[in-house]
Amino acid sequence: MGKKLNLMGAHEIRVRLGGISRQRAYQLTSRRDFPAPVAELAMGNVWLAEDVEAWIKERRRPVTSDDEE
Repeated sequence: MGKKLNLMGAHEIRVRLGGISRQRAYQLTSRRDFPAPVAELAMGNVWLAEDVEAWIKERRRPVTSDDEE
């Protein structure tokens, strides 16, 4: 059998980014540097989870000791 695709919709992206608002998720997913959706469904776009995770990893602010206090 073929490779199983792990997909993320807007809700999963919102949760993955710490519960951001729907409006903020729309802003982020509309950016030119955000991965392109792999499908545009009636219920919304879906993205490859690995593409979204890579995008988050590239842009995540590093945690410093000042942030831990």
